[in-house]
Amino acid sequence: MKKQGGFTLIELMIVVAIIGILAAIAVPQYQTYTKKAKFTEVVNAAEGFKSQVEICIQTENLGANATGCDNEAKGIAKAPTAYGKVASVAVKDGKITATGSSDVDSATFIMEPDVKTSGVVWAISGSCKSVGLC
Repeated sequence: MKKQGGFTLIELMIVVAIIGILAAIAVPQYQTYTKKAKFTEVVNAAEGFKSQVEICIQTENLGANATGCDNEAKGIAKAPTAYGKVASVAVKDGKITATGSSDVDSATFIMEPDVKTSGVVWAISGSCKSVGLC
């Protein structure tokens, strides 16, 4: 009599359970990773206004604040229309606020200038920090 080889049902069920557990961990991590990658478009949109605000502060001799450095004023470009993952980018008194589309949960990325004698230091805040997108 010849003994048949192969896997038992229990062994196969254990393998399926392990794969299921790994997938349950990996899928949410992958979704967060892809949202973070998409959110870089929003961050880059805000970064484009950073140098414009710095030039506004220097050329207007605004000292320790950026009052009046707004969209379409003092050399700062107008706010772009929504595109890609970017819903809006607004500049008000040097504060740059970029808002993402619903693809990135409408998270915001905020950059505020702090004028020092050595230059402008940017403080980063916004709802993107709490959800781990920036």
